[in-house]
Amino acid sequence: MSQRIADLISKIAVPVGLTFFLGQSAIYDVPGGKRAVIFDRLSGVKTDVIGEGTHFLIPWLQKAVIFDVRTKPKTISTTTGSKDLQNVSLTLRVLTRPEVRQLPKIYQSLGLDYDERVLPAIGNEILKSIVAQFDAAELITQREVVSARIRQELSRRANEFNIQLEDVSITHMTFGREFTKAVEQKQIAQQDAERSKYLVEKAEQEKKAAIIRAEGEAESADAVSKALAKSGDGLLMIRRLEASKQIAETLARSPNITYLPNGKGGDGEEGSKNSLLLNIGR
Repeated sequence: MSQRIADLISKIAVPVGLTFFLGQSAIYDVPGGKRAVIFDRLSGVKTDVIGEGTHFLIPWLQKAVIFDVRTKPKTISTTTGSKDLQNVSLTLRVLTRPEVRQLPKIYQSLGLDYDERVLPAIGNEILKSIVAQFDAAELITQREVVSARIRQELSRRANEFNIQLEDVSITHMTFGREFTKAVEQKQIAQQDAERSKYLVEKAEQEKKAAIIRAEGEAESADAVSKALAKSGDGLLMIRRLEASKQIAETLARSPNITYLPNGKGGDGEEGSKNSLLLNIGR
């Protein structure tokens, strides 16, 4: 009895296992952000592009090739010469993705690593041709124009290979040692020129200020002379009295100054004389 059961299980197990294996081989999944292309051993690459989800194929006879159709970054670097024969090192960052409808053609002509086969080659070609049209100084001052020209030409060439460029930007740009040194020397010379210009302008302003000050003093002296001529010696006497008053106040505040009367008192001439100030400090 047990032998019959074992024979029955062995007879069932083989077909069931084979059926399960074939069923698993006939099902494939296409994840999100990807597409599939079917390769048939008899007819070659089929023209249909399979979308996301679970799909069926004929085991062994057909194979699903999965493409990532999401936008991917790619870096392209090159060293070339400018129009004025200066060495320039450029680095581009491009965002690329394949043309979904042309995936069968891309697989036939380029394979899964289509971006590695195409972008470095056409990127170096475009960079060298565009950079050669600008001087080194223009590459710095007209960077947006250079970037736009590179984007336009690179997009045109990439479309020939059914590759779409979402964005192209220059992330790094350096020049040779000689050009960098020349730029530094030019900047130093410009700074020295600006400093010299500032000193000249400062001297001119000081000269004008001195002239204005002298003119003011001359006008003031002229006004004083006219006042003296008009009022006589009265103004001078007032100035003398004010000066004497200031001197007396200064001496009065000094601890080393004493006051000794010189006159004999009364209303006579001797009493009207100025007092005598003597310094008794040591």
